Amino acid sequence: MSISSQAPLPYGHQYRSRFMGNAPTAGNLATAMPLVLSFEANWGVRILMLRGLGLATLVSASGLWLFPSNVADPELSLLKVGVSVLFCVLGLVLMTTRNQSQPPEACFDPVRRELRVLRCDAHGQPKTVLRRSYDTIGGARLNDGAVQLFENDGSLLIEIPLGSTAARSQLRDQLSGAVQLFN
Repeated sequence: MSISSQAPLPYGHQYRSRFMGNAPTAGNLATAMPLVLSFEANWGVRILMLRGLGLATLVSASGLWLFPSNVADPELSLLKVGVSVLFCVLGLVLMTTRNQSQPPEACFDPVRRELRVLRCDAHGQPKTVLRRSYDTIGGARLNDGAVQLFENDGSLLIEIPLGSTAARSQLRDQLSGAVQLFN
């Protein structure tokens, strides 16, 4: 999973530029700028596996013609042509697979004191899919690699991966005093 404190969405850049214009000092940087975290599945491995499967189907399409068969049987030859064309098209589709979707982002806003999860729509515009005030969050547990946010009844609301210790400490500074932090 990939985490960045830089938002690839236009909303994040606009929001950050408003705060950077004030030129906050290093002491109040954690409370002045929102922390933006993005969710991302391990698409590199998935795409590599799909391309390997596509290569295997392309090789098997040509491998159908390497084995000797009865040339006089027209039904078998027609079946081999159909299967090899199907494997060739499927292999090409799998070889050219790429990730089209934008992962959602979690934005911890210290000014509005809220958590927003943003996802891009079909036109590339960010849309808020979850908005929770810090007051409505029951608690938070900051682990080495992730932050877990809990409801008031103790159930897990969301788990967000953290990529760096700097993001973890900035998030701890933002949430301390507003959300109960668990060990």
